[in-house]
Amino acid sequence: MKKALFAIAILWISVAAVAQEHMEHQMPPATTTAAPVPPMQAGQPWAKQALEASPRHREWVNIKSGDRTVSAFVVYPEVKKKATSVVVIHEIFGMSDWVQMLTDELAAAGSLAIAPDLLSGMGPNGGGTSSFADGQAVGKAIRDLPPDQITADLNAVADYVSKLPAANGKVAVAGFCWGGTETFRFATNRPSLAAAFVFYGSSPESPEAIAAIKAPVYGFYAGNDARIGATVPKTQELMAAAKKKYEVVTYEGAGHGFMRAGDAPPPPADADEKTREAYAANKKARDAAWARWKERLKKL
Repeated sequence: MKKALFAIAILWISVAAVAQEHMEHQMPPATTTAAPVPPMQAGQPWAKQALEASPRHREWVNIKSGDRTVSAFVVYPEVKKKATSVVVIHEIFGMSDWVQMLTDELAAAGSLAIAPDLLSGMGPNGGGTSSFADGQAVGKAIRDLPPDQITADLNAVADYVSKLPAANGKVAVAGFCWGGTETFRFATNRPSLAAAFVFYGSSPESPEAIAAIKAPVYGFYAGNDARIGATVPKTQELMAAAKKKYEVVTYEGAGHGFMRAGDAPPPPADADEKTREAYAANKKARDAAWARWKERLKKL
């Protein structure tokens, strides 16, 4: 029974990620707030536990974006010098425990990391991710976010974090799944970015949009993710034609969402071979991607 339930859980997460993401194609004042509780939390206790064990300072802030207020999670690195900032764009699942855990992992690597909840104010009673009934509702709401609003919110967050006393003024962006696609798009809208790290997300298809990119773009893709992988050659053509830096690595054997899947605990010893092999491939990809990512961050 344990083996069967685990396999079903893994299948549900994979199908949900692909199905939901397929639906998408001067310092501002800030105040400390309580952490929201996302709908996915029940499925990510390991991420919450890792975050609670972190020694790093973390806080929730409210950032003004026009007439909106964006809730964002900030984690400070324990370093002597001012740090480069990284804006983390969440998956189609919204603000989850894993996104917060990854933000903390970035701080552990020396970055001043901030993850905005892009559903801030868009939920029932003006709430964010945590106010939605379930993951399906979250996915639909994220799919329907106005692109200009997303850009404005990300610019407000980038402006805010770049002006913190602990920041050195450089800002990079990184996103996953839906957030990976938004990372690529944000690079077309914010020329001052130091770098864009796209994790299994697609690129804009317009040569004009690609031409607006100033930052180097680093792509992290899964070998078993044809939906996104099939778009990479065209992106390479567009980026090469525009003489933009686009460094691509595909992690063979890994599936879509391997950064989160590789962070999760290993399956039980009695899990079937396919489940164990999938986890091993995702874990290997996650570890290799992190090593590459940290190496690129050090050079910013």
